[in-house]
Amino acid sequence: MKKILLISLLFVSCYSVDRNCTEFKTGSFEFSTSINDSIVKSNFIRTDNYEIEEFYGVKDSSTIRWVNDCEFILTKINPKTNQEKRPIRINILRTYGNSYDFEYSQVNNPQRINRGTVNKVPD
Repeated sequence: MKKILLISLLFVSCYSVDRNCTEFKTGSFEFSTSINDSIVKSNFIRTDNYEIEEFYGVKDSSTIRWVNDCEFILTKINPKTNQEKRPIRINILRTYGNSYDFEYSQVNNPQRINRGTVNKVPD
């Protein structure tokens, strides 16, 4: 029994996920995703309080409220639709190099979770 417990602890302790989220609180970033079988990119700049995104030449701004070092809420400043009025919860799952994997969902719809990867680009 002790051997099984020891082996289990070894496997669990060998797998740890890096989450150095504070490195990604501010800076310039790029997000790529697949829409209708093509890869699209958006670029954004994140400050302590705001995120300014550019997608197909259109800029959009959101406020940021950090829940903890790895989770924050984005709320559009000038929403054009009811859907855009709903805040988005973003949770950084893993960091590595200049990238992080995250999941996101609308605050009022936590059952529908999407995932993505963001790359930090040099300023």
